[in-house]
Amino acid sequence: MLLRALGEGFPDAADAADAVTVDGLSLSREQLRAAAGAVAARIGGASALAVLARPTMTTVVATVAGLLAGVPVVPVPPDAGPKEREHILRDSGAPLLAVAARDADTEAYGAEVLTVDPAERGDAPTEPETDSGTAFVLYTSGTTGAPKGVVTSRRAVAAGLDGLADAWAWTPEDTLVHGLPLFHVHGLILGVLGPLRVGGRCVHTGRPTPEAYAAAARSGGSLYFGVPTVWSRLAADATSARALSSARLLVSGSAPLPVPVFERLAELTGHAPIERYGMTETLITLSTRADGERRPGSVGLPIGAVRTRLVAEDGSPAPHDGETVGELQVAGPTLSEGYLGRPDADAETRTADGWFRTGDVAVIGADGFHRIVGRASVDLIKSGGFRIGAGEVEAALRDHPQVEDAAVVGAPDADLGQAIVAYVVPAGPVTGGQLTDFVAERLSVHKRPRRVVLVAELPRNAMGKVLKKQLLEREPG
Repeated sequence: MLLRALGEGFPDAADAADAVTVDGLSLSREQLRAAAGAVAARIGGASALAVLARPTMTTVVATVAGLLAGVPVVPVPPDAGPKEREHILRDSGAPLLAVAARDADTEAYGAEVLTVDPAERGDAPTEPETDSGTAFVLYTSGTTGAPKGVVTSRRAVAAGLDGLADAWAWTPEDTLVHGLPLFHVHGLILGVLGPLRVGGRCVHTGRPTPEAYAAAARSGGSLYFGVPTVWSRLAADATSARALSSARLLVSGSAPLPVPVFERLAELTGHAPIERYGMTETLITLSTRADGERRPGSVGLPIGAVRTRLVAEDGSPAPHDGETVGELQVAGPTLSEGYLGRPDADAETRTADGWFRTGDVAVIGADGFHRIVGRASVDLIKSGGFRIGAGEVEAALRDHPQVEDAAVVGAPDADLGQAIVAYVVPAGPVTGGQLTDFVAERLSVHKRPRRVVLVAELPRNAMGKVLKKQLLEREPG
């Protein structure tokens, strides 16, 4: 049973009236089961259920309904443009699109629009006893073409959540707080299904503002999720940040957390953040632990039964020396079943012995701690015969007191192959020459930026990841 906390006889028998709260609307577990039951009665036997995944209780009810009924759920980003939405609906083949009443006239591209009312009640079906079968078809961001549907099993979701419960000492006593999008692994699977499997309360703040997080702390929040943008804003709001001193754990993911933000949060809240790593195709695979060292810039150790390996450019094993960069590959129970209808993409990302090629480059220390350097396609820079991780240069730049944020790319260069170019958001008066010298003093000279571009902000997606391909498009040649 995937949603154990919704089952009868769950150890946390006291069903709080606010077991799940989304943007101010609360339901008990019994009410959530009944609301989902009303939807499940209308979708039984469907091949899939698409859900227009706004950060509302409607999304939670529809998702739970699909899982209780054994119908794969296809989250649709609410800000997706018409072409992306059409692609997801047609590619997934979902015959139904669940929406709130306000979206009843949404273009469904051949699917039937199903209006969901969280106030409706019905008899909930018995959730499948086993964790076999598909839980979700999750669509990637489409950075390398049209978004691909990732077929994620119930078994993978269960393994991922159980591994994180162990790593984070997550119990029914916790109240999870976040304000993340509900169409992705971080906000939906971890942030909603986590409490429905582990137990405890879930509070979705609607928007992830410092004020909202602080308010949740005053009402018992103990476990907080955020992306670096959220934590950066909180670190800049000392009053709100100090309110989180009563929390048990702060968790950051979806992109690297800048070291200055890590340190500022630890100073203001008294909690060094947990950092974790994962992908849509693998769910969460690495994390620092609640009872272990929390090292800035590190995503820790494999969770549960997950295994990792580091592969050099020639295919040989890369040493775990804390310095050598290699491609990170992953195996274990959290892996997806593959891409929907895309055997070509499966062949590109799976090795002959069943490991998943993440496309990320990483460094592993002798103690097993992992540090993600970035995407092989944009973050592994080959300059003058050297292999340089963009993340290392970015971290050095962020150490400068007049740097708010930084992103590093490898621009085409006739002499070096690729030249290191830094895009920097300044926090005060600073020049490119000063920043170049600053990096050269801290890292090997060949890792210094050849050019520094000062910008007002960096382009990011909804999960806070820097869109480096947009930066590369600005480069000449």
